[in-house]
Amino acid sequence: MTTDSYSLDEKDLAILRLLQKDAKLSVRDIAAQINLSTTPTHERIKRMEKLEVIKEYTTIVDRKKVQKGMMVICMVALKAHNKGLAIQFIEQVSQLKEVVEFYNISGDFDFMLKILAPNMDEFHDFFVNQLSEVEGIGQTKSIFVMNSIKESSQIL
Repeated sequence: MTTDSYSLDEKDLAILRLLQKDAKLSVRDIAAQINLSTTPTHERIKRMEKLEVIKEYTTIVDRKKVQKGMMVICMVALKAHNKGLAIQFIEQVSQLKEVVEFYNISGDFDFMLKILAPNMDEFHDFFVNQLSEVEGIGQTKSIFVMNSIKESSQIL
């Protein structure tokens, strides 16, 4: 069964909303909140996991409390546009632990990286000794986040 052949109904969407707010909710608690018994609720959750509607369960950590208070959005343009160079760039950047989000974008730049570091010195060290060593970079632009207004992983 693929997600193309299965459409989410209101009960599925209600389950997803609850799990996005608190992934530690028990099946019994979810079932009670959506007015369904536990067995069909459990089956719905398992089906959404199998179809990868639910991709993973995770913990959101306060980055400032784990010494990752500096957030930088780094835009990268490759020096040439060819498949081999792009694949190599993606493979290398994906391995950098400081890069917590990584997008292929359109416009003046080819990629957008969300980078976390403890402070400016550590970011500078990362930029000079790791990121700038990645093959294929033509141009970069770093934007330093002064304050997070809204951060959310809830899409429903």
